[in-house]
Amino acid sequence: MTPQTLQDPDVHVVAVRHHRHVAPLKRPFVTAARRTEAVHYVVAEVELADGTVGQGSSAETVAVTGESAESIAACLAGPLRGALEGAQGTLEDLGRRIRDAVPGSTSAKAALDVALHDAAARAARVPLVELLGGTRCGTLTNDMTISLEDPEVMAGHARDAVAAGEQILKIKLGRDIDEDRRRLAAVLEAAPGVSLRLDANQGWEAREAISIITGFERDGLPIELVEQPVPAADLEGLARVRAEVATPVMADEAVWDAQDARRIVEAGAADLLNIKLAKTGGLREALAVADVALEAGIACMVGSMMEPRISITAAAHLAFAHPAIALIDLDPPAWFTSGAPSGGYRQRGAELELIGGPGLGLAMLDPMQDADDAGGGR
Repeated sequence: MTPQTLQDPDVHVVAVRHHRHVAPLKRPFVTAARRTEAVHYVVAEVELADGTVGQGSSAETVAVTGESAESIAACLAGPLRGALEGAQGTLEDLGRRIRDAVPGSTSAKAALDVALHDAAARAARVPLVELLGGTRCGTLTNDMTISLEDPEVMAGHARDAVAAGEQILKIKLGRDIDEDRRRLAAVLEAAPGVSLRLDANQGWEAREAISIITGFERDGLPIELVEQPVPAADLEGLARVRAEVATPVMADEAVWDAQDARRIVEAGAADLLNIKLAKTGGLREALAVADVALEAGIACMVGSMMEPRISITAAAHLAFAHPAIALIDLDPPAWFTSGAPSGGYRQRGAELELIGGPGLGLAMLDPMQDADDAGGGR
């Protein structure tokens, strides 16, 4: 795939709006860094001159992007609205306006960029994936995250996930490797036959990561990959881990844009790249990361934060749009008490597929649709 395969229609934006929501989770989402019981998120809306409206969203991700729901809303109401409202041009031109409007703020930018692309695809009456140069054919195997808790609790969640048809479990690791071994043993006893994806969230130094991962390998654990074992800035350490272990190593926090992807490729630091819209700030930069990976012969995952269905549907369209993207980690909607908005994609067992319709293929989320709505605004 090359950038020339993307459709790039000319559109005229007449309004930019946003509204805030709070979505309770079915159970707490726990990692070594945080515990989340409800997701605070912001929906961005773009209205075109013909009346077509598109939506995008972003969740509070202070620990990763530094953005709160308040700062995302403020960015959308201020510099991002100022950059896009009233503007006319191609999606590339308007995307550049979004990128250049303010430093950082990648989650807010992603919400507005997705809303812009959703509106353009709705106006063209095509699914977003086609606007991005792909198709909606086939399925991708999703995973299910097992929250970081006591071993017996994690075992119960693993058992439930497998009963629901899940085949791949993503395990967040803590700071105590002996306790992590007990957690993994409990999960595998409860769910024999599953594959594991381990996420260290930058928690180890290179020497420690090599010792831990090679120990897992000696134990014969069914580990598909280990995600970001060392700090994001330590590309030398990441490359050292990759060279010393047999398990595939995936970069996550180390890759935010295509420039980062090139540095990782040149350093030989990862077998896989994890693309997240909240990091890239939009769909075009996400595709640029995948282009770098394709040229280097590296596969990509499309991952996510704990984000609402709008964000996850956009990520799913991205995943089906590029041949370098072979894996997905898009389970957050299964944690939400509400399935709103409807449409976009469906999942049968572990297999996720797009279900068509213009743009994201989602019903529009009303500002007051969530029971715990936190207010709206322009």
